[in-house]
Amino acid sequence: MSSAVSVTLPGDPPGGRRAAWIWGIGVAVYFVAVIFRTSLGVAGLDAADRFDVNASALSTFSILQLLVYAGMQIPVGLLVDRLGTKKVLTIGVVLFTVGQLGFAFSPSYGMALVSRALLGCGDAMTFISVLRLGTRWFPARRGPMIAQFAGLIGMAGNLVSTIVISRTLHGLGWTATFAGSALAGAFVLVLVLLFLKDHPEGYEPPPAEHTGAAYVRRQIAAAWREPGTRLGLWVHFTTQFPAMFFLLLWGMPFLVEAQGLSRAVAGELLTLIVLSNMVVGLVYGQVIGRHHAARAPLALGTVGATALLWAATLAYPGDRAPMGLLIALCVVLGACGPASMIGFDFARPANPPERQGTASGIVNMGGFTASMTTLLAVGVLLDATDDNFRIAFSSLFVLQALGAVQILRLRARTARRERERLVASRVEAVHVPV
Repeated sequence: MSSAVSVTLPGDPPGGRRAAWIWGIGVAVYFVAVIFRTSLGVAGLDAADRFDVNASALSTFSILQLLVYAGMQIPVGLLVDRLGTKKVLTIGVVLFTVGQLGFAFSPSYGMALVSRALLGCGDAMTFISVLRLGTRWFPARRGPMIAQFAGLIGMAGNLVSTIVISRTLHGLGWTATFAGSALAGAFVLVLVLLFLKDHPEGYEPPPAEHTGAAYVRRQIAAAWREPGTRLGLWVHFTTQFPAMFFLLLWGMPFLVEAQGLSRAVAGELLTLIVLSNMVVGLVYGQVIGRHHAARAPLALGTVGATALLWAATLAYPGDRAPMGLLIALCVVLGACGPASMIGFDFARPANPPERQGTASGIVNMGGFTASMTTLLAVGVLLDATDDNFRIAFSSLFVLQALGAVQILRLRARTARRERERLVASRVEAVHVPV
């Protein structure tokens, strides 16, 4: 089946300008969260000097941040399903702003770790909330494009880190840069408190019975039983991390120390990843919106292309890979973020609206768990091999192979369940009284 699912389900929200405005506030929060999340990626070498730490200790910053992020995904999904988007986003903005501000003034490595943990906790509350906001304000058929566009805006936040934060860091210094960026958190907090609404009037979700631990177990178990949720997790796991670990921490050291590039040229290559991500995100969103069956081929194709370019770069004879190969690698890495969004397109039709937050949390754990694992492996291997980037970066192939096997195992079962659900929804739509 190659056509998109075009059935308008009963009770589908209408979308429109007001929906775009409300959803835009949520996306603005995610945009700021990504700036804060990725700001360490361009400050890795500065952080190593400031806190006098080695590669393993430096990677702990990002590992702790992602550990908190990944560990919070299911609790955040449950909170979004129970409390609504506005309350969860408000808590998230406060936490990641305090974390960024604390990072600016941290006098020691330990205090800086605490600040990154707070930032990761607040960051964890943003993307799932934005996805939930989209399902509450837009028709279901807009889901793939809405998710890809949210990812695109997030990568624009990464672009700000790569271009603006990196320049102000060397122009204004550590404290002024990170403290000044925290003002963006205060701004979006005001927008959330004044204007954000959980859902349009007349489209309130049905009341759910929340019975403590029993409710939590029921939500998680029901979401996990769906093969679409599990497939979404493995798609996210396999596609996101090859670019995430590079952008979040190790890209700048690899390009400067292993490839002999200047910081300026390395920054341009990191920017290329972000720009490629934004372009590919629009393409993937359009393709998936029109051809639902393209989801798995796009995900697997991205995994294959990424593995091929990383292998070519790491195995290139000589000390340094040619610039053309590094450019091709960065362009392909730009597809990793959009490919990871496909995971949510598998989980979304597999779960009812009252379980969307929980299912999205499960999916979102995938890529960040893989990224955290890779960050740790690379840091440990660099210290163990006297900064041999080829050996350290080869660890990513293990996770790619594991994820690809799981995707292939679950895709047929998920497709069968989606066909059954599509037939049932068409029958329901025919029998809805006008």
